[in-house]
Amino acid sequence: MVGSIHDAEDIVQETFLKWLMTEKEKINNTKAYLIKAVTNNCLNHLEALKRKKNEYLDNLKPSELIDWHKFADLKKIDLDHEVSHALDVLHRKLEPLEKAIFLLREVFNFEYEELQHLFDKKKDNCRQLFCRAKEKLSNESSRIKIDIPTPKSFLNSFKKANALGHLADFIQHLGSDISTKLKKL
Repeated sequence: MVGSIHDAEDIVQETFLKWLMTEKEKINNTKAYLIKAVTNNCLNHLEALKRKKNEYLDNLKPSELIDWHKFADLKKIDLDHEVSHALDVLHRKLEPLEKAIFLLREVFNFEYEELQHLFDKKKDNCRQLFCRAKEKLSNESSRIKIDIPTPKSFLNSFKKANALGHLADFIQHLGSDISTKLKKL
C-alpha cells in the first residue's frame, strides 16, 4: 500500500507494538483487527506524505522550478512510455480474455489454478488462451484491428498493480473489459 518496504515494515512493527498494549478481551477477531489496524496506519502514513508534499509545493519558489530538468527522472519517463506502448500492443492484438490471462500469468506470475478460479475457465483452457496470446504477440502479420488506444485508467491500474501490488483494481479492469466484449457478441 505504501510503496516502500521500509515504511511497510515500520508500520507493521508499530501496529504490533500497539496491539501488544491493547486489551485482548475487547478484540473479537485478532486477524481482522490487525489487518484493519495496518490498513488504517498505511492510509494515515500516505495522508501524512501527501500533506508533506503539499507543504513542500506550497513553499516552493518559482525560481526553483526553472531547473526542474536537473532533478527529473528521465528513465521513468522512458519506462512509462514503453509500458504504455506495450499495453497498447496487447490491447490491439489480443482479445480481452487472452489479454487478462496473459498479463496475470506473464507479469504477475499467476498459476493456472488461480486463473481457472478467477475466470471460471478450465485450467487447460487457460493454458490454451495463454499460448494463443503468446502466438498472436509473436506473429507480426496478425489481422489488422482498429487502433484503439489503451484507456488511461487501465494503464494506471496496471502501474499500481505492478508497482504497489494493487491487483484488485487491475483485475476489475480486466473483468470489465471481458464483459464489455461479451456484451458486443
